[in-house]
Amino acid sequence: MTDVAVWPLTIRLRRPEDLDQCVDVLRQVRLVNGYPAKWPSDPGAWLDRPEFDQAWVAESKPGLLVGHVAVQNGREVTRLFVTPAARRLGVASAMLNHVSIWAGGRLILSVVDKPGSPAVAFYESTGWRYTRTTTADGTGPRGEAVRLRHYVR
Repeated sequence: MTDVAVWPLTIRLRRPEDLDQCVDVLRQVRLVNGYPAKWPSDPGAWLDRPEFDQAWVAESKPGLLVGHVAVQNGREVTRLFVTPAARRLGVASAMLNHVSIWAGGRLILSVVDKPGSPAVAFYESTGWRYTRTTTADGTGPRGEAVRLRHYVR
C-alpha cells in the first residue's frame, strides 16, 4: 500500500472475518516498528483475547483495514496499531476518539519506554498525560526487562 487515501474513514467493531487482515497489518507494523516486541505464536488469538471488552478496526474503504484498537477493563487501550502507509493521517487519533466516546471519556494505556519511540511521541503530542513508569511482568525478545510508560487521557 502506498500513499493511501484514508478519508472518509470508517471505524467499526471488529468482526471475526477481519482477523486475518488485522494480522497482515500487524505484520507490516512489526517489520517497520518492532511492535509487538515478541511476535505471538498465534497472532489472531493475540488480537482476539477473551479479556477484551471490545475491538474496532479502521477501514479506509470497504474491505481495506488500516488500523486496529481494543479496550480491556472498561477503559484500558490495547493492541492499537496503524498500517505504516496510513500513518500521520489521523487514523490513530480517530480510533482513540471513537474509543474515548465508547468508554465515557477517560482512557489509560501503557507503552514500551523506548528512546525515540514514535508511539511515545504520538501520545505525548496528542494530549495524553504521562503518569508513571513501571517494569512489565514479562520480558523483551532477548529476555531483558521491559519498562512501560503509563498515560491517561
